[in-house]
Amino acid sequence: MLTLVCADRVGIVAAVSQFLAERGGFITDSQQYADRDADLFFMRVAFEATDDRMRDTQALRADFAMIGTRFAMEWSLEEARHSPRMLIAVSKGSHCLADLLHRWQAGMLAVDIMGVVSNHPDMRRITEWHGIPYHELPPNGDKAAQEAALLDIFDRSRSDYLILARYMQVLSEQLVDRLAGRCVNIHHSFLPGFKGARPYHRAHERGVKLIGATAHFVTADLDEGPIIEQAVERVDHRATPEDLIRIGRDIEAQVLARAVSWIADRRVLLNGGKTVVFR
Repeated sequence: MLTLVCADRVGIVAAVSQFLAERGGFITDSQQYADRDADLFFMRVAFEATDDRMRDTQALRADFAMIGTRFAMEWSLEEARHSPRMLIAVSKGSHCLADLLHRWQAGMLAVDIMGVVSNHPDMRRITEWHGIPYHELPPNGDKAAQEAALLDIFDRSRSDYLILARYMQVLSEQLVDRLAGRCVNIHHSFLPGFKGARPYHRAHERGVKLIGATAHFVTADLDEGPIIEQAVERVDHRATPEDLIRIGRDIEAQVLARAVSWIADRRVLLNGGKTVVFR
């Protein structure tokens, strides 16, 4: 699986295609997008090896580096079977965590879950039932120490991503910067509307007819990070705040699962304050 981002110019697709063809690469899927406003080009290519020339991934990376340099690309070349390693953070809400664990155990989510961290003990039982390590990190008034412990678990488990599955803690700017482009949050609102706390109650007060959820990369600006996926559900005047919360939890779980799945499949590329998602 090859993904790349670079300045848009003539010859990129031809160079990639020729590189693969010369080494016996059979392209099974290719998607590209040119952002004319940002003058950037994005590409995702899935391919299979038809002979031994492509079976050494390290050598293949070394060869492609010349093209990467030529076009000043940010690129990644990984075996499709390689599963990203993910650490999940959760507080007391179980719906997103339970959904991810179920999909992972059922073989529907191509990731390696390295552990679950939480500021509460509530999710220990379901996590350990799935055979996943559980790390309780109560804040105890020392946010810096709590985040240092979280980052230590992230580093020791060699995780690639931190997934906030309803983790009700605002991360510090230092931690967000450290995990830039590798931390994903599910927000219980169709952003940019109703940011912050209690969005369903605020939505009910406004009499909204659509509620939703948003999965996005985390940045220092609260609930402002690049959006990966969103979904909505229609409601009407009869819905209570509790109805909205119940419906919203289903949407949250689905949206987060799709975002995690697309990241695992190398379908999500950052584009400044936005994302390109190849589906």
